[in-house]
Amino acid sequence: MIKISKSRAGARRVTFSLPIGAPPGRVSVVGSFNDWTPGRHHLQPRSNGRRSTSVEVVPGTVLQFRYLGEDGHWFDDPDLPHRADGNCVCATD
Repeated sequence: MIKISKSRAGARRVTFSLPIGAPPGRVSVVGSFNDWTPGRHHLQPRSNGRRSTSVEVVPGTVLQFRYLGEDGHWFDDPDLPHRADGNCVCATD
């Protein structure tokens, strides 16, 4: 699940969220916002039964991303429709 909200100084906060056990183990989100570097944005457990992490971007930024689980398991966001160019979300105005 992706949530976009306004942040300080006109930026947009993009929150990436997955259920606690799907998939099991550590998961990070990797994408255009972190130069596709694994491990920079690990999803952390929350009290609502999900794991999440957030990044801040300027309005209008188009983010491409995938999730990386343990043992090198790459996967797409289950809540976004499949796209040929991978997961993509726009942090609109």
